[in-house]
Amino acid sequence: MASGPVTESPFISRYRKRFESTWSDDTPLDQVRFVVVDTETTGLNPQTDRIITIGAVVVRDGEIVLDDSFEALLKVAHNTDSVTVHGITRDESRMGMKETEALERFLEYLQDAVIVGHHIGHDIATFDDAYERHWGFRLLNRAVDTMNLALHFEKAGAFSNRPPIRRFTLDALCEAFGIIPHDRHTASGDAFLTALVFLRLRRLALRYDRTTLLRFSEPF
Repeated sequence: MASGPVTESPFISRYRKRFESTWSDDTPLDQVRFVVVDTETTGLNPQTDRIITIGAVVVRDGEIVLDDSFEALLKVAHNTDSVTVHGITRDESRMGMKETEALERFLEYLQDAVIVGHHIGHDIATFDDAYERHWGFRLLNRAVDTMNLALHFEKAGAFSNRPPIRRFTLDALCEAFGIIPHDRHTASGDAFLTALVFLRLRRLALRYDRTTLLRFSEPF
């Protein structure tokens, strides 16, 4: 007997519905809900490695919204070298959320926000693989990479009054903008630092009259 149609999980349906009316290219930056995201993973291959922790915080209208943040520790089967590097013990990883629970909660938090991150492509690829593995879909959100933004502004001469930035790492950008890198190499700490960098880049964008979502992230 043929099986009936597969019913999509309600949380995925709610997520998709958000994109029926969402940010356009012309949306002013101060109206956009940005979610700055960082993940710590067991390795660099999204297809085989797993998320250990997720940290995220909202930036809206030029401010970090600390009471609109997200943090999750996921259950990891083995205490790999990566888990040790990130400071998470075997017992802590065993106490974490199931991957499906963390991913569902994160999607409910994320909604249709524009994702921001440093080298955000890796994080998005890891999320996409996880969501596809469990539910057969991928993220629909726009994304902005702070490294790419910094490179755009460097090429436009926006950093000409500062010492040259040799490497566009998160640490290098924190140093360039005078940000003290507290709590590095944790998902929540790196998300907060990236949010601070993002705010500095946003201010530069406004000086160059890049006030809409499309103009903000496109190359000069």
